Amino acid sequence: MGGESSTSTAARGGTRNTPAGGRTGEVLSGVAVALGLVLFLGGFVWGAVIYRPYTVPTTSMTPTIDGGDRVLAQRVDGDAVRRGDVVVFKEASWGDVPMVKRVVAVGGDEVACCTNGKLTVNGKQIDEPYLPKGSAAESTSIPTVTVPEGNLFLLGDERSGSLDSTAHLTDAASGTVPRSAVEGRVDAVVWPVNGMLKRPTGFETLGGLSEPGPLRLIVGGVVAGAVLVLGGAAYGPVAKRAGRRGRARTELAGAR
Repeated sequence: MGGESSTSTAARGGTRNTPAGGRTGEVLSGVAVALGLVLFLGGFVWGAVIYRPYTVPTTSMTPTIDGGDRVLAQRVDGDAVRRGDVVVFKEASWGDVPMVKRVVAVGGDEVACCTNGKLTVNGKQIDEPYLPKGSAAESTSIPTVTVPEGNLFLLGDERSGSLDSTAHLTDAASGTVPRSAVEGRVDAVVWPVNGMLKRPTGFETLGGLSEPGPLRLIVGGVVAGAVLVLGGAAYGPVAKRAGRRGRARTELAGAR
């Protein structure tokens, strides 16, 4: 009887210690771990290439970004920046250190503040829900400024305490900075984990908004990879334990 059982198992593609189904499971487990590692490591590499972390030292972007928050900025060319984007830039006349502000006007725009308590761009009043609750855009007075082509006009969301374009209005560029000064576009606050920035819908009437970067896709790939690695690695011990229990039951039944 023992010889017949061994022969039957071998005929089904297994061995005395590893049933055919178990071998298939081991193969699938190995594939899952390999695919998981590709997704997990590939996601980190992709993220490192696409994104750059920054720590925001001041509260000038409150409540969107608080002082000390860690953000991820997608590396983009300055020409890809649109109104409403929160950008990281570095400009010599502003101290030559990375700064984080919101783009409210681009080359050719006329920007001023305020009409009925709202910022105006090209004569249109802009709804700015990202401002601190109860705060008005008119906390900062801006004469009508025509933004030079290739430049950006930048403001902090905390208008009363932000050293932004309004602090440089007497500069030759009327407080604007060149697009080439942009180092990245902020997609998310990652510490604390506040997630993706909300889209600045108030600028839609003036033209298209920027599309979010691939951060969600990257995070999804990393999470999926981790699940596959852990699941695949856990399959082996679970399958072996189940196999031992099955063999024990078979041997017990044969002894009877």
